[in-house]
Amino acid sequence: MTADFDVAIIGGGPAGATTASYLAQAGLSVLVLEAEVFPRPHVGESLVPATTPVLVEIGVMDEIEAAGFPKKYGAAWTSAESRNVPHNGFTGLYHDFRAAEIMFVERDQPQVDRDYTFHVDRGKFDLILLKHAEQSGAKVLSGVRVLKVDFDGDPDLVTLNCRLGPKTADFTARLVVDASGRQTLLGRQLKVKVPDPVFAQYAIHSWFDGLDRTAAAKAAGVDGERSDYIFVHFLPIKDTWVWQIPITDTVTSIGVVTQKKRFQEADVDRETFFWDFVDSRPELAEALRDSKRVRPFKVEGDYSYVMKDICGDRFVMVGDAARFVDPIFSTGVSVALNSARIASKDIIAAHQAGDFGAERFATFESKIRRAVKHWYEFISVYYRLNILFTAFVQDPRYRVGVLKLLQGDVYDDEPPTALYAMREILTAVENDPTHLWHPYLGTLRAPLEAPTG
Repeated sequence: MTADFDVAIIGGGPAGATTASYLAQAGLSVLVLEAEVFPRPHVGESLVPATTPVLVEIGVMDEIEAAGFPKKYGAAWTSAESRNVPHNGFTGLYHDFRAAEIMFVERDQPQVDRDYTFHVDRGKFDLILLKHAEQSGAKVLSGVRVLKVDFDGDPDLVTLNCRLGPKTADFTARLVVDASGRQTLLGRQLKVKVPDPVFAQYAIHSWFDGLDRTAAAKAAGVDGERSDYIFVHFLPIKDTWVWQIPITDTVTSIGVVTQKKRFQEADVDRETFFWDFVDSRPELAEALRDSKRVRPFKVEGDYSYVMKDICGDRFVMVGDAARFVDPIFSTGVSVALNSARIASKDIIAAHQAGDFGAERFATFESKIRRAVKHWYEFISVYYRLNILFTAFVQDPRYRVGVLKLLQGDVYDDEPPTALYAMREILTAVENDPTHLWHPYLGTLRAPLEAPTG
């Protein structure tokens, strides 16, 4: 039996659209099935430089530049308090741990040809990518929900049962790519999705117009010229932080991220919960209350999980459909685009060989699992002892190594030496109650190795 398409992709977000562009440009017949009609709002609005080579490679960068998204030259992290903490042997370390910042230009990154990346309105950004996939030759069907993926029957085909309004229809392909995001369609169907044992995070967020970002930056202890960076404001509440992301010249995305149990325990409405937490940083709350909320509050849960299998006979999972980790370092879109890039190479080779067996995707699986492992451990160290992160950012011995991680440059075979050093110090702090930094340990204690299922 002949398949309708070489590859069917579930989801038209960044991972799905990018995979479709790569495959269609290589001559494969590609179907993209997207349940929603774009544009639609989405979180994950701040990119890292590791997205740049992918956007250039598929030929969409000129359209991204033309869209006028705010340029992102760096990032800043601020603390809820200014405190003198023992330096513990670190060089060039400020005793004021209130703020830390980086600029991407401080380190050359392979295949990155500019000093900035972007903050994006995901409605517009995702639509650009999906249209580009269509222009590259992929067939895109919107408003089509995949109900089930059937691997039974013909051993060389996959059947996707779909709903189109009141009707249902089947499409066949030789391979299915799950890019369904946190819907994790295949992960749930195949029962390979495993919740993360530590990062049970929860976010409530909205857009605000008129926030004086320069004043907010200065109040948080950062130079006002950095006001268009992404800001991560830690709150004086354990394991809780606020993102601040420019969307336009006047609109800013603000989100509170905390442990899910805190929202359940608070037993209040979304708006009350949001302001109760933001008010714990009075300088941020004051600036934010002078602006106008322009979108309803929205919540995000089910934040972190892993799949026991991210590929197999006739299937591959990319982006959030394969793995999601806490978003504190803006990893989401980077993982989506880079997993699409790496998976596409294996898929094209599999197509040329006429074999879509699981072993054909071994390179993809090893690269993505290794990269996300680095992200996971980096985030774990940060939550467990964010003073350590500040120390490493400010110490010239480690700053470039940390910047490599913050740039999203985790897909090569080079070991992240700064991360290894951070991990060693964290272990020493945890095992020594008399250590100068022991009082500053956070409550989230992730395993040193990322869960693998």
